[in-house]
Amino acid sequence: MPKKSLTPLQRKVLFEKHTEKPFTGKYTDHKEKGTYICANCKTPLFNSESKYESGTGWPSFTKPVKEEHIQKKPDITLLIPRTEILCKKCGGHLGHVFSDGPKPSGKRYCVNSAALEFKKNN
Repeated sequence: MPKKSLTPLQRKVLFEKHTEKPFTGKYTDHKEKGTYICANCKTPLFNSESKYESGTGWPSFTKPVKEEHIQKKPDITLLIPRTEILCKKCGGHLGHVFSDGPKPSGKRYCVNSAALEFKKNN
């Protein structure tokens, strides 16, 4: 269920499965240390330690904080099989996971900045 405090872009990304334009998101080049949380329900999703520069134009991570915080679903909307990732708690669309990331995971969790908020480490 979307919260009232979400921006129109956050609502579109999280609950209508839109994708923000590459290189436009707030967290694409973000370098602070902390945790990226779901913009809707505040579930911790990714740590800054797992963030890396993929060159794709979206924040990319090698792994989630906890696998059980992420739901994966097959996505064939572009006629190319992909794996959608969602916040397990609220069902918000985050982005997609691909198998072209760096070692050791080999995963690239490609996430829309609009789906995230950031909590800085103290």
